[in-house]
Amino acid sequence: MLPIAFTALLLSAPAFGQSVDSQGAKQLSEDLSRYVGKQALDKGILKVSVEGGAYKIVFDFKALAGTLPDQKLLKFDFAPYALLVKPRSDGTWDVSMDLSQSASFAFNGPQGLQSTQFSIKDGKGSGVYDPNLAAFTSGTSSMAGMTMASQDAKQHMEISADAGTATMAATKAANGGVDFTMSQKVSNFVEAIKFDDPESGLKFPVTVKSPELSVEAKGKGVQTKPLLDLLAFAVANENEATLKANQAQLKSLLLAALPVWERIDGTYGFKDFAVESPVGTFGAAQLSTAFGMDGVAQSGTLGYGIRASGLTVPQQLLPNWSMALLPTDIDLNFGGANIDLDSMAKKAIGAFDLNKNPPLSAEFGEQLKADFMAKTPKVVIGHSTIKNKDTEIALEGEMTFPGEKPEANVTVDVAGFDRIVEGLQEAAKSEPEVAQYVPVALMVKGFGKTLTDGRMEWAINAKPDGSVLVNGVMLKPADPVEDDSIDDGDSGDDMDQADPTP
Repeated sequence: MLPIAFTALLLSAPAFGQSVDSQGAKQLSEDLSRYVGKQALDKGILKVSVEGGAYKIVFDFKALAGTLPDQKLLKFDFAPYALLVKPRSDGTWDVSMDLSQSASFAFNGPQGLQSTQFSIKDGKGSGVYDPNLAAFTSGTSSMAGMTMASQDAKQHMEISADAGTATMAATKAANGGVDFTMSQKVSNFVEAIKFDDPESGLKFPVTVKSPELSVEAKGKGVQTKPLLDLLAFAVANENEATLKANQAQLKSLLLAALPVWERIDGTYGFKDFAVESPVGTFGAAQLSTAFGMDGVAQSGTLGYGIRASGLTVPQQLLPNWSMALLPTDIDLNFGGANIDLDSMAKKAIGAFDLNKNPPLSAEFGEQLKADFMAKTPKVVIGHSTIKNKDTEIALEGEMTFPGEKPEANVTVDVAGFDRIVEGLQEAAKSEPEVAQYVPVALMVKGFGKTLTDGRMEWAINAKPDGSVLVNGVMLKPADPVEDDSIDDGDSGDDMDQADPTP
C-alpha cells in the first residue's frame, strides 16, 4: 500500500480539466512541487509527461539516492515507479500503477556490509483519488507474489509470500477530516532468519510460517489536508532562517492539524501460525495483535491486544506433568486512559520559540510533565484471560500515579483452581521436585475468596506506601519511613567535648 500512499501525496492538486496535454503536465508539475520541492523536478526525481489520454508520473529512486548526503551506498538498483493519472469530470483522479519491482541495494552500516534484495511479481494498483479529501475514496491492489532477502554480519533473513490483495476506501468525516478503512491479505507467508553471531557464538535458525496473513485498519477524522499543508510549509521553509521567520505560520498550521485523528485501530492476524526452531515447533491456530489510539485529546485512550488460540509448544521442552497446566488460549488487553495530549500539545505549540536554544526551556518541560500527571493518567489492564480445557484465569485492573510512587488495583479470578492443585499433587507422586509447589498453591488459595459460581477471586491493592492487601487482608506492611534528620543533641555533645573550658 506504500506506493498508493505516495500517490495520495502527489495528487493533492485538484483535477483541473478534462483535456490532457503538455500544458496540463506542466501545471501538474508545478502543483506537485509544493509538496516535493522544485529540486525534485529539476533533478529528475519526479517527472510528469503525457501518455495517451493520461498523465504519467515517474518517481526515480536512483535520482533520489544520488542527492542524499554521506553516500555509503555500494549498490543501488531500483527501477522507477510509474503511475498513470487521469482527471475526472467531478475533480477527482483515476489512478493506475504497475507495482511490479525488482530491486537490490548494499551499503556499509555500523555492523559492516548490509545488503537487501526484493521483488514483487505482477503487482497492480488502481483507485480514485479525491484531492478535496486528500485521500483515495476507493482503491485496490494485488500481486502474484513477493520475495525479500536481507543480510548483515550477524543474520540472514528471507521473506516470501504468494498472492496478495488489498482494498482501501475513505469518506468525509462528520467532524472534519477523513474516515478510512483498509484491508489486506497475503497467502503463504514465510520468514526465515538465521542468526550467526561470531562474537557471542549464537547460531540459531528460526522460520515463521502462516498460510494466511491479514491486516485490517480503520481511522476516524484523520486530518489529511492540514497534514499536507504542514508538509508544504516544510518544503517551502527548509532554510533555517526562513523557518524561524515564519514560525507564527507554523504554529497556526500545527494547531489546525489537531487532533491529527480522532481514532485509529488496526489488527494484524495469522492463521495456523508456526515458529520452527531447533528445539521444536511453536504454534497457534489463530494469532493476532491489535492496536488502537485516540488522537490528541484531553482524555485520550490507547490499547494493545494479543489473542491466540490453539497454542502448542514442543513437548520435549517441558516436564510431562506441566503440559496439562499450559494455556491453549490467551486474550491479553492493556493500555492507558486519561491521557491529556491536547493540553500538552497546545501549550508546547504556544510556548516554543525557534529563535531560542532550546526552543522549549527545561523548566517548561518539567511544568508540562507536572500538568500531565495532574490529570491522573493511568495504565489499564482490560479484561484478559488465560485458559486451557480445565482452568481459566481472568484479570483486570489499573495503575494510577497519585504521587511519585504508583498505586495498583488488580482483580484476579480463577475457574478450576482446585484442578491446578490436584494436578500438582498427582505430579508430585512421580516427580518429587513438584512437591515444593503444592504448599505455595495452597497458600495462594488461602488468600482467595470463593464466588457464588465457584470461581476464586483475589482483589489485590498495592499502595504507594509499599503495603499490599489481598481481599482486604494485609499481605505486606508499608515500607519503613526513612528519617534523614540530624540528631542535633549528639552534635552538640561532640562540640562540647571538642571545646573544653580552660
